[in-house]
Amino acid sequence: MTTALTSPADLGAIIRATRKQQGLRQDELAGVAGVGIRFIIELEAGKQTMQVGKIMAVLAALGLTLAVESR
Repeated sequence: MTTALTSPADLGAIIRATRKQQGLRQDELAGVAGVGIRFIIELEAGKQTMQVGKIMAVLAALGLTLAVESR
């Protein structure tokens, strides 16, 4: 599945939907990804200032990848 992201909220929504689809709670995802639960909460809420390395860890824990393409 490929989805175009236009905002941090778009990324948060994809992460939330994937987490729920996999039957994970926020604290479980945080543990698997090696981040704090507050980070997951803020990421899913679309917080503007997030650490890219931690975002990549969460995506990897969910089996997702991030690609950048030219418009």
